[in-house]
Amino acid sequence: MDSALYLIPVTLGDTSLEKVLPSYNKEIILQIKYFIVEEVRTARRFLKKVEPSIDIDSLTFYPLNKHTLATEISGYLKPLVGGEPMGVISEAGCPAIADPGADVVAIAQRRGLKVVPLVGPSSILLSVMGSGFNGQSFAFHGYLPIDQAERTRKIKQLEQRAYAEDQTQLFIETPYRNRRLLEELLQTCRPQTRLCIACNVTCEDEYIRTRTVKEWKGNFPNLEKRPCIFLIYKG
Repeated sequence: MDSALYLIPVTLGDTSLEKVLPSYNKEIILQIKYFIVEEVRTARRFLKKVEPSIDIDSLTFYPLNKHTLATEISGYLKPLVGGEPMGVISEAGCPAIADPGADVVAIAQRRGLKVVPLVGPSSILLSVMGSGFNGQSFAFHGYLPIDQAERTRKIKQLEQRAYAEDQTQLFIETPYRNRRLLEELLQTCRPQTRLCIACNVTCEDEYIRTRTVKEWKGNFPNLEKRPCIFLIYKG
């Protein structure tokens, strides 16, 4: 096995491993003893799901989140520099995509260390695939501004880009604010603008639906406490 930084995708929600992850990932995971993870508890649970007999206490975990100092992140790669393979595990989906794992990948690249992304589910790519929107040009913007006035301006700006650049625009919201964001989208965007809501992608209650803003009005899905990606595209 090569000494490399392996980017290990995890399931999106409570989905079976066989549905979204190749068996090759398990082979790689079982050979790694050092993991850089967004949340230690979640990572331990995931590894137990991959292989129930795995000796969790023999593994070393380095937490990587918004509270981790840059000086700490650099030191996390010592095992890799010493020839040991390491893994990066996100909370959900693919590491380094809208994820703090990108910081350690950037350091590895600057140092000339090998980086290997493994195949797995990305809610961003899957939602674009299922939307019917432009898959050759799209942009993910993460969370929109919290301030309502700024958020409204951002929505108008993104809608303009969708029309002017023929580009799909994606963004997310904290699950408990999904309905509020949806209401604002319907109030702000043009009636003919197309809006796709991709919710709980790959899970049993997956919901991916595209309608015009006009068609969405009065037809609200239940998005309460469910992770969603919102996509807008020209009508």
